[in-house]
Amino acid sequence: MESLAGIDSKNAAYDLLHAGTVIPAHLLALTATRTLDEQRQRALSRYYLDAGVGGLAVGVHTTQFAIRERGMFERVLAIAAEESRTWTSRPIALVAGLIGDTAQARSEAQTATQLGYHAGLLNLAALKSWGEDRLLKHCRAIADEIPLIGFALLPEVGGFHLSFDFWRQFAEIDNVIAIKMAPFNRYRTLDIVRAVVAAKAEDRVTLYTGNDDHIILDLLQPFAIPRDGTTVTVRIRGGLLGHWSVWTHSAVQQFAEVTKERTSTPHHLLALDSVVTDCNSAIYDAANNFAGCIPGCHEILRKQGLFEGVWCLDENETLSPGQLEEINRVYAEHPQMNDDAFVRDNLPRWLGALPTSPQTTTQ
Repeated sequence: MESLAGIDSKNAAYDLLHAGTVIPAHLLALTATRTLDEQRQRALSRYYLDAGVGGLAVGVHTTQFAIRERGMFERVLAIAAEESRTWTSRPIALVAGLIGDTAQARSEAQTATQLGYHAGLLNLAALKSWGEDRLLKHCRAIADEIPLIGFALLPEVGGFHLSFDFWRQFAEIDNVIAIKMAPFNRYRTLDIVRAVVAAKAEDRVTLYTGNDDHIILDLLQPFAIPRDGTTVTVRIRGGLLGHWSVWTHSAVQQFAEVTKERTSTPHHLLALDSVVTDCNSAIYDAANNFAGCIPGCHEILRKQGLFEGVWCLDENETLSPGQLEEINRVYAEHPQMNDDAFVRDNLPRWLGALPTSPQTTTQ
């Protein structure tokens, strides 16, 4: 039987998700031989938690989907869950990335639930050959296992666009609690906002930005959507972002300022949008259709000392030509954006001794 303390903690996590919060898409720390570097993986979780995030998204794109075939999925999820319980006393919303066909996604949802995760970010990228009716059936089946966060993923990194009608029906699923919108497309973003309002789900389904190219304005902009002769005003309340997997302490501070100033937006916050987008263009490798987005994030953490290298599970996944020069440029031009001092002051503590929890072997 779940303790009252456990129930209270779970409710607090859902309250965070509903209100909107900062959720970095957790990266993966590897050794030079491309095995899990557990010490640095824990240090990375501790960095995010001390930076003040409200949640962690693990097993998602930036964690690298290949953790599944390498037998790392459960262990990587477990590490973040353990650190969220032991490193901080704050409630932390845990989001697990779910992929694959219905059998695989259901199994991953069950694993996540057993590890104490609160929601599943459902990625449909592998199912692009399916029709929308079949996709909705799949979504409903996984929603029976865990509260769902929908995911609109841009085609450049493997996603595909879904229709307004799909998102309306998706928002009508009772156990859908949020949607991460990452089409990097204003028209497609607006389609999803309109669909949630059309489903009369705006009070249940929280909108999160995944548009790394438009973060600040997504969080500032009210959407006025007509419905039944009236206007429904909704906002994107939080972010679940790969861009926030680095310089996270600064992102938390920016999010706090943005949410405080939503009703009367100062000009400097409007200008901040283009600065954040410029930094993201370098880190996420926009010039090369985002081919180097994960190594770009790794490079930031390498510069800061959190990672020893930029290694990915796929040895061919590296920084693109010219990407390092772009990262160095935004470092020089926008020094206020990084959180290097915060990392430097805390890194020895984050890299401290491992806990005595049971270990599993990773291949």
